[in-house]
Amino acid sequence: MLDAGYAAVTSRRVAAMAGIDAALVYYYFGTMDDLCIALFRRYAERSAARLHAALSSPQPLWGLWDALRDQSNTALMTEFIALANHRKAVKTVMVANSRKFRRMHLERLTAILQSYGVDRETWAPAALIVVLSSISRQLSADEAFGVEPGHDETIALVERQIRALEGERGGTGGPPGRGSEAARHRRAR
Repeated sequence: MLDAGYAAVTSRRVAAMAGIDAALVYYYFGTMDDLCIALFRRYAERSAARLHAALSSPQPLWGLWDALRDQSNTALMTEFIALANHRKAVKTVMVANSRKFRRMHLERLTAILQSYGVDRETWAPAALIVVLSSISRQLSADEAFGVEPGHDETIALVERQIRALEGERGGTGGPPGRGSEAARHRRAR
């Protein structure tokens, strides 16, 4: 899907890449929709695990931002979205998975922001997930078309906010999930 796009995924092509007979693709997956759903579920599980690990790291906001900005994930998700626009069965599975994982990550992000003393009305956790995801997807789409004005400023804006809560990326900013010492002092004032 990444190399040639979702439209190029055919049973013959999949079989050729796997070194098997095309009939085996249908034997194991039934239909192309079933194959695409299996591909999406595999991608979704890996993506969810990556986001869970990021949100469980000592600097969860940096981890979340880095995971969302991973180009290979963003490009593949774009292909799945395009595919879902043409295959209702795939879209149904994608929606259900996305809702499930969004709820899981929202719970974790809510706890993280609460531990940082962040005002939930100003920085609503659900809005942050949407904003960060949208920014990462838009940056990826722009880069694919060579449109980059505003990227550096947008990245700097996001990273300034994360730095204010967690300190420098990879820094020894204090206990896991608590942000940098400087950030804790700013919140205490």
